[in-house]
Amino acid sequence: MRRKKNTRQRGGTTHGWGSMKKHRGAGHRGGRGHAGSGKRGDAKKPSYWKDKRRYGKHGFTSHAAEKGAAVNVGHLASAAERMAAEGLATKKGDTFVLDLEKLGIQRLLGAGAVGVKMELSVESASPRALDKVAKAGGKVAVTGVSAQSEPSSED
Repeated sequence: MRRKKNTRQRGGTTHGWGSMKKHRGAGHRGGRGHAGSGKRGDAKKPSYWKDKRRYGKHGFTSHAAEKGAAVNVGHLASAAERMAAEGLATKKGDTFVLDLEKLGIQRLLGAGAVGVKMELSVESASPRALDKVAKAGGKVAVTGVSAQSEPSSED
């Protein structure tokens, strides 16, 4: 049977922990982590406040403009009846009229199927969304000036 390590370290004053001062626990070093930075650590406080690794904001800040809320044409097409019933849209004949800017939507995107006629007013729209609404017999009034909303015509 193998001998225990501590029996082999008898007579070796520190039992493998280096100096006599070491291996004393967290109390010896004032606690763990941010301990000592509170009321009882007044001497440490200013250095803690200045330490940007511990306090303050971290990471990158995006300086890009917010793109705003977006909705897909497929979602509008499927929710058109419900929106008309709730008063968020109006129905003229077989055409649903929606002002997306009043609903807090800035962008119209082209995902989904469009099976109803819609007249939409929005700040910007993708070329695919414009195409899908036009194929369904509707139209989109783009109010904002956006490179994304206007299909480029190269002659």
